[in-house]
Amino acid sequence: MNKKIKETIQKITSINFELVEKAQKRLDNLTKPQGSLGRLEDFACQIVGISGNLNPEIKRKVILVMAGDHGVAQEKVSVFPQEVTFQMVYNFIRGGAGINVLARHIGADVLVVDMGVAKDFASEKGLIIKKIAYGTKNISQGPAMSRDEAERAIIAGIEVFEDELNRKGIDIVGLGEMGIANTTPSSSIVACLTKSKVEEVTGQGTGINEDQLKNKIRVIKQAIEINHPDPEDGLDVLSKIGGFEIGGLVGCILAAAAHRVPIVIDGFISCASALIAIKLAPLVKDYIFASHNSVEKGQIIALKYMDKVPMFDLGMRLGEGTGAALGISFIEAGVKILTQMATFTDAGVENKKV
Repeated sequence: MNKKIKETIQKITSINFELVEKAQKRLDNLTKPQGSLGRLEDFACQIVGISGNLNPEIKRKVILVMAGDHGVAQEKVSVFPQEVTFQMVYNFIRGGAGINVLARHIGADVLVVDMGVAKDFASEKGLIIKKIAYGTKNISQGPAMSRDEAERAIIAGIEVFEDELNRKGIDIVGLGEMGIANTTPSSSIVACLTKSKVEEVTGQGTGINEDQLKNKIRVIKQAIEINHPDPEDGLDVLSKIGGFEIGGLVGCILAAAAHRVPIVIDGFISCASALIAIKLAPLVKDYIFASHNSVEKGQIIALKYMDKVPMFDLGMRLGEGTGAALGISFIEAGVKILTQMATFTDAGVENKKV
């Protein structure tokens, strides 16, 4: 394994469970019945454990959107042509996409990264270029990428996170992606790592019909059979059936955990990335928040495997980090409850049951 990846993994330590207990004691003494704010309290405790601070603040929120193309798009597994990845990246950097709207809504910055889009961009303004190659190879015919390319994708994700952390600081990061056909490698990854049947984790993506879904399932089974990804080796899985934007997200997750920054995953693709990151560094699991339950059927299987309960289910399936943006707002609410709400003593309220 590359030295940079090893060093990043070695920096990841357990969250501070002693402070988590102290945070819960404070929450139990606030002017409310114990536990009455439910999971908002859990979010606050987890943030305390991650940050190592009993009075955390979430100031700078960042959504990282990684983009990459997929050779498997040749197999007609998506209703959209591959060119849409390129077009949507321009939409992101111009501020017109769904994630831009929701990021503005919660006061987050959006960083867009070209990890492996199949075309070059004429203007790089507002775009971070980390292109590993012009899209992955067709996983139904052979490996998506070389092991070296998989490592480079992870390193690129680490670098993007650390560069931004050093430049402006990051208090919480949400993960987003763009890549036509990327639910196909994601389903492949989830099937492999959770040892689930392909049919159980493969959905209709951007809206394919039943015949197209049967084709997609066939393609994924073929990809797993041809490539034989090793479920005990996260890098092997990424290189054989993954994607460049998926690798970038893996790197971001590892780097965020190494720097004790909470991570909010979005939908199915970021779930697949999280599975790989956890395989490489099991301690990252406690740094991850699951925002929503996507319509994509394999996500709930991936979340259960990670022992994560989604915050909400709004029937969303856009990707881009849209669910992560909304999830950040819930986490921030929980933190403000912990740090801004009065205790019974502060408020002069009786704290005795009749």
